[in-house]
Amino acid sequence: MRKPIDDLVVYGNKNVKDVKKTSVVSPSPVNKIKITPTNSNTRILSGAQSFSYGQGSVALQGKPVMAGGTTGGSMNLGLNSDRLRHQMVERLKQKGITDARVLAAMQAVPRHIFVDQGLASRAYEDAALPIGFSQTISQPWIISRMLSIVCENRNPQNVLEIGAGCGYQAAVMAHLFPVVYSIERIKGLYDMAREHLRDLRLVSRVRLVFGDGMLGLPAYAPFDAIVIAAAGMEIPSVLLHQLRVGGRLIAPEGTSNQRLVLIERTGEASWDRSELEAVRFVPLRSGIQS
Repeated sequence: MRKPIDDLVVYGNKNVKDVKKTSVVSPSPVNKIKITPTNSNTRILSGAQSFSYGQGSVALQGKPVMAGGTTGGSMNLGLNSDRLRHQMVERLKQKGITDARVLAAMQAVPRHIFVDQGLASRAYEDAALPIGFSQTISQPWIISRMLSIVCENRNPQNVLEIGAGCGYQAAVMAHLFPVVYSIERIKGLYDMAREHLRDLRLVSRVRLVFGDGMLGLPAYAPFDAIVIAAAGMEIPSVLLHQLRVGGRLIAPEGTSNQRLVLIERTGEASWDRSELEAVRFVPLRSGIQS
């Protein structure tokens, strides 16, 4: 019987050998642009165009004020959040998201409680928003796109998220999958995500871990799906080995030129790889940050 891992701390790093990829698609070039919390964790449309939170919003340095309070705009937004979430989901449908399970999960989670009160009025726009610590809550479209891909013609049960951030995507995943493990390497964000998940009474459905996401969680593998919310030069092979045969991993890959990558494990030592649309994410890093 597997031991529950709430509040587990994982340290360390290790080297692994590269794994073979059975299919490789060369990336298409996109305009190079400096990646910041104001323009990351989103798709790239044409040229340098992308969704961001704009010039009139609040830039956050370090740990932001916890959202979801009972004063000011956050409380007022909370009264209308069902309607605003419905509008957000309708926009996702218009942009090609069709999986009813994913759309229902996006509808179920109040996004405004995961962002700073100064940004709460923009919580239901299709935009990435800063959450402090030079990190970002992902654009709703990119979250729904990645989850739709791992769910297509499948019903994943045991799922791993790399990069919990403020906990929003983990909360959405908790409405999709029976077992969700989520790793966050920045202690301030780990604490923030834990508080948000507790507020939503999801701590029993999301096993939140403070540790190095590049190591995965081998003790709880294999996983039916792995969702990575940061971009590395390449997908860590240790994570590929933690996929179940038939499982899918979805992640951004690259530095200045990034693409969404889908990897499916086809055998004990074989993986198929497909490259999808251009995206822009914060970098995937090893180690932990206390």
